[in-house]
Amino acid sequence: VQLQASGGGRVQAGNSLKLSCSASERVFNSYAMGWFRQAPEKEREFVAAISRSGDRTVYGDSVKGRFTISRDNAKNTVDLQMNSLESEDTAVYFCAGGGLFRSDRREPVFSTWGQGTLVTVSS
Repeated sequence: VQLQASGGGRVQAGNSLKLSCSASERVFNSYAMGWFRQAPEKEREFVAAISRSGDRTVYGDSVKGRFTISRDNAKNTVDLQMNSLESEDTAVYFCAGGGLFRSDRREPVFSTWGQGTLVTVSS
C-alpha cells in the first residue's frame, strides 16, 4: 500500500479532527502531497496540498482558514488538521501523493491515490 489514510470518524460540528496519511518513499520523497474529499453525490474536491519541503501550501476555498496541512519528511507522513468542522465537511477524505506543482494550476497534479477515510460531521 503506497498511501494509507487514517483518523476519520464522527464528530460534532465545531469540533476538530486530525487525519494522517502514511506514504511509501516512492510517492512521498521529492513530491508534493495532498488531500481531496468526496461527499455523497458530489464530485471530488481539492482540500489541501503541501510542497516537498513544506514551505508551500495551498487550500481549497471551502477549508481555507480552518484546515492545516503538514508533513513529516522523516516519517513519510502528511497530516490534515481540521478545525471548526461543519456538516458540509462530511465526506470521504483521500490522501494523494506523487504530486507536482504546475504553473497553470493552483493545486499539484498527483499520480497516486490512497483509500479514503470517512469523516462525518453531525450538527
